[in-house]
Amino acid sequence: MPSTRESNDIRTLLREAVRGSHTDYTDGPVGRAVLLLAIPMVLELVLESVFAVVDVFFVSRLGADAIATVGLTESMLSVVYAIIIGLCTGVTAVVARRIGERDAEGASVAAVQAIALGFAIAVPVGVAAVSFAPRMLALMGGSPGVVAHASYTQVVFGFNVVILMLFLLNAVFRGAGDATVAMRVLWMANAINICLDPCLIFGLGPFPRLGVTGAAVATTTGRGLGVVAQAVVLWRGTNRVRIRRRHLRLEPAVMLTMVRLSGTGVLQSLIATTSWIVMVRTIASFGSDAVAGYTIAIRIVIFALLPAWGLANAAATLVGQNLGAGRPDRAESSVWEACRYCVFVFAAMTLLVFVAAGPVVAAFTGEPTVRAVATPGLRIATLGFVAYALGVVISSALNGAGDVWTPMLINVVSFWVFGVSLAELLARWFGLGPSGVFGAIAAGFVIMAASAAALFRRGRWKLTRV
Repeated sequence: MPSTRESNDIRTLLREAVRGSHTDYTDGPVGRAVLLLAIPMVLELVLESVFAVVDVFFVSRLGADAIATVGLTESMLSVVYAIIIGLCTGVTAVVARRIGERDAEGASVAAVQAIALGFAIAVPVGVAAVSFAPRMLALMGGSPGVVAHASYTQVVFGFNVVILMLFLLNAVFRGAGDATVAMRVLWMANAINICLDPCLIFGLGPFPRLGVTGAAVATTTGRGLGVVAQAVVLWRGTNRVRIRRRHLRLEPAVMLTMVRLSGTGVLQSLIATTSWIVMVRTIASFGSDAVAGYTIAIRIVIFALLPAWGLANAAATLVGQNLGAGRPDRAESSVWEACRYCVFVFAAMTLLVFVAAGPVVAAFTGEPTVRAVATPGLRIATLGFVAYALGVVISSALNGAGDVWTPMLINVVSFWVFGVSLAELLARWFGLGPSGVFGAIAAGFVIMAASAAALFRRGRWKLTRV
C-alpha cells in the first residue's frame, strides 16, 4: 500500500494534470513529465471515443441494420481519420519542436497553416461523400436495410470539417504541451452529445424522431461547439500557442514542411486504416449480424486501448520538445518511461476485458447472433493489447521526432503483410469466420510492437530535422 506521503503526491500530480500545468517538459523528472501530459491526453481520448460508444449504445436499440450502418460509415470514415491523423502528426511534430526551441511565434504560424490545410481537404471530401453515400454503403457490402439509413452517412461526411478541426486544434494544444485544454473541450462536446443523442434518435420532448440520423446530428453538434470553444481559446487565451491577426497568413515554407510531414503521416495512417476497411469487407461477407458484432467489439477494443494513445501522444510531445531543446537522451528516456507505464496498464486491461467481455457486450445488444460474434472476438483481440500499446507509443514517438517514414514501414508490415493476409486466411481458408479476423488483428499488434522496438533502438530518429 502507498504511504500517506506517496498518496498525497499522487493526488497532487492528478490535480495538476487535470487543472493544467505550465511545466517545462524539457527539464525535471521524466516520469512526472510523462504523467502530466498523458493523464489529460488519456481523458481527452476516452471522451472522444465516448462519442462513438454512446452512438452505438443508443443506435443498438434500432436493430442490426442501424448498428451496421454506423459500423460501415465509421469504417469508410477511417479514410478521413487517416488524413486527420496524418495532419495531426505533422502539426504535433512542428509545434512541439518550435516550443522546445522557445519559438512561440513559429508555433502559432504553424497552427494557422494546419487550419488552412484542414479546410482545403475537408470541403471536397464532404461534397463528394454526400453525393455518393448510398453507393458507398452498397459497395461496402451493406444490405438494402443499411443503405436505407444513408442519411446518417451523409451527415457525418458532410460535416467532416468539424471532425477534422476538432482533431487538428487539439493536436496544436498537445504539441504545445497544453493537453488540459484539449481535454476540457472534449468534456464539453461529449456532454452535449450524450444529452442530444437519445433526444434526436427517439424524439424525446420537443425534438424530432430522426432515428439513426439523429446520432449523426447529435455528434456533429457536440463536436461543432467544441471547435468553437477551441477557436476562442486560441484567439483569446493565454496558453503557449496564441493566434493573432499577424499570424493569419499563408507561409509557404512552413506549409511545405507541414505537407511533407503530414503527407507521409497520411500515407502511414491510410496503410493502417485501409487494412481495417478490408477486414470489415471480409466480415460483411458473413452478414449484418457479423458486422454488428464486429462493430460492437471493435468499439470496445478501441475504448480499452485509448490509454495507449494518451501515452503515445505524450511521448510524441516530449520527443519533439526535447529534440528542439537539444536533449535527445531525455527524449529517448521519455519513450521508455511511457512504455513502462503501458506494460503495467495493459496487462491489467487485458485481464479485465477478457473476463468481462460477455456482460460488456450484452450491455450493447441482446441479440444472440450478434453477441456470438462480438464476445469471442473481443476476447481474442485482448491478447494483443500490451503489444499494441508498446507499438503505438514507439511509433508515435518516431512521428514526434519527424521520422514519419519508419512508422509507415511498420504499418505496412504489421497491418498488410501480416494483418490483412492472415485475416483472409483464417476467416475463409481455415473456416474460422469473424473470429479469424480478430485473431489476425491480435497477431498484427504483436508484429507492430516487435518491429517498432527494433527500429527505435537504432536511434536514427534523433538526427531528424523539422
